[in-house]
Amino acid sequence: MTDLDHFRQETRAWLAANCPPEMRKPMTKEEDTFWGGRNATFSSEPQRVWFERMRDKGWTVPHWPKEYGGGGLDGEETKILRQEMAAISARLPLVSFGISMLGPALLKYGTEAQKREHLPKIAAGLIRWCQGYSEPNAGSDLASLQTRAEADGSDFIINGQKIWTSYANFADWIFCLVRTDPTAKKHDGISFILFDMRSAGVSTKPILLISGKSPFCETFFDNVRVPQANVLGTINRGWDVAKYLLQHERAMISGMGERGGGRPLGQVAADSLGADDQGRLEDAVLRGQIATFEIDEAALACAAERAVDLAKAGQAHPAFSSAMKYYGTELNKRRHELLMAAGGSDALEWESERSQDGAKARAWLRTKANSIEGGTSEVMLGIVAKRILDLPGA
Repeated sequence: MTDLDHFRQETRAWLAANCPPEMRKPMTKEEDTFWGGRNATFSSEPQRVWFERMRDKGWTVPHWPKEYGGGGLDGEETKILRQEMAAISARLPLVSFGISMLGPALLKYGTEAQKREHLPKIAAGLIRWCQGYSEPNAGSDLASLQTRAEADGSDFIINGQKIWTSYANFADWIFCLVRTDPTAKKHDGISFILFDMRSAGVSTKPILLISGKSPFCETFFDNVRVPQANVLGTINRGWDVAKYLLQHERAMISGMGERGGGRPLGQVAADSLGADDQGRLEDAVLRGQIATFEIDEAALACAAERAVDLAKAGQAHPAFSSAMKYYGTELNKRRHELLMAAGGSDALEWESERSQDGAKARAWLRTKANSIEGGTSEVMLGIVAKRILDLPGA
């Protein structure tokens, strides 16, 4: 057996012994996801056990260096761990914008002091982060942002507003884009800064969506004092950090297009609409649509594997995450449209015991934001046209 074979064997045995059975079931409600943070609570004892065992192993962030709270695994070992977790439908022990977005930026641009301050807390689920990018007048044209940071001794004084700040009302810290040089070209006068959401002058206001639920908030800064030492990277060069982080954010969002641990769409549809004498979904048209979708779903999974391999070989195109983000979010919208079709009239229920508070309809409506958050589908296609396909006029 090779070293990787031994690692797979040991990983499989460890997961079998340490992942509680309850943590191998599909997630059905928001509380099934553990986000960590200062005020975090566990929805169940198995959730706590699973998180703490994975944290102690360093496997909340298996690919991070051990000195920062990670597992120190290389790319192949991390891939094997993900495969073995998927084989038993194990849930992620911790979901965090700190892991999926800020962590990679810290590892690339952070000082050693910043890494040692923030990365172990992210890995241990002690701090929950939110992202301060979009503004009321700076969405797709993010570099037009106007939240300003004015120097005051060794600090910055921050004033302005962010919007669509996911889970800002639950977050402990924020990574935020601010304008530090209003006289520079719009991409050049921006800095990337980290600060505590408990700082004086920070406030949030939830934004309600059509689904009746929303992770989004408006976030306001009124003379917020932040040490200049909290700038990640170089002052006025925050756009470099922002672009790098966006690659990871878009890759994360694209993952929603991949199939989770739930039942196949065909089975869900057959439960509602009936099966033929061969046990297949009776509605042949819907059956064909689901088959097409599942082929596209498999193609996304293959593309994700290829993206990991290219990144490992140092050959990844920086714009490939935009293609993945577009494909994954549009695929997730299709999935929920098919779930609505598969659910029949029951899927239209909004507030009743039978509908579990309109779960299918609310989830379907929520997916409409997928092609907006993290960069709209139109912007993603523009990036692909210009930077990957090199189309004239793009």
